[in-house]
Amino acid sequence: MLLDTAALYFRAFYGVPDSLKAPDGTPVNAVRGLLDMIARLVADFQPTELVACWDDDWRPQWRVDLLPTYKSHRVAEVVPAGADVEVVPDPLTVQVPMIVETLNALGIPIVGKEEYEADDIIGTLAATATIPVDVVTGDRDLFQVVDDERDVRVVYTARGMSRLEVVTDEWLRSKYGVSARQYVDYAVLRGDASDGLPGVSGIGEKTAASLVTRFGDLDGILAAASAADSPLSSSVAGKLLAASDYIAGARQVVAVRTDLELPAFDAAIRLEDGAAEKLRGLREQWGLGGSVERVLAAFLPNTEG
Repeated sequence: MLLDTAALYFRAFYGVPDSLKAPDGTPVNAVRGLLDMIARLVADFQPTELVACWDDDWRPQWRVDLLPTYKSHRVAEVVPAGADVEVVPDPLTVQVPMIVETLNALGIPIVGKEEYEADDIIGTLAATATIPVDVVTGDRDLFQVVDDERDVRVVYTARGMSRLEVVTDEWLRSKYGVSARQYVDYAVLRGDASDGLPGVSGIGEKTAASLVTRFGDLDGILAAASAADSPLSSSVAGKLLAASDYIAGARQVVAVRTDLELPAFDAAIRLEDGAAEKLRGLREQWGLGGSVERVLAAFLPNTEG
């Protein structure tokens, strides 16, 4: 099981009341919410391995170079010589180190890579896994990693933890009319405002899906648009050709990397000696309440087995 960690703790922060605080008044709603998510996921899906995939760079410069609007609406400060600063509420920022310490106590490896996003970590681990994979995220871009033949699925959190959706190729075809392998091209055409991806002007979801289905991929679509006897209307062909530079860059931005060299780690779910005591100490220090016992209960069957 691969966690899109930041997506999950952002969801926890906004979904759990901010009245939950540590004894010193520090908010802990994101920490508690993430722990409860992990407990629920482990109990329901019973993974044998668990990885917290991390954004070492939430807006890599190489993606910005290809598409300047990429996540631009979420930039709090541009840092020319390093990673841009993301807009993150102060009450969440203070909880990120607490989340890291809690994940460490649980023995969940935090895996990231300089100049890459968690999506790229997920893409690489999903592509190279030798066992079935569940990717937990609320980000539609990761639908591209779904692979029914290799048993790679997405556990989609957009509707909340009580209404999780398991995304397969069949689900994608039913929902969007495209396969996982076509999802990047579909997303480039359709656009996604949450990532600063403008899409092709005048091309909506239905048209994007029909184009990808009819012509196979973006190369096929652009070839059809530029053909002397184009099967496309002059209006649609003109929109596509006008956006050809955007399409060339955006497809590289949306496509997650699947070939990164990552550090070695042990993802087996188990509690090391002293882990329960460490977590209960954090519970008292930070006022984590029943979240700690719930995650321990979810982990213990794996540890004992």
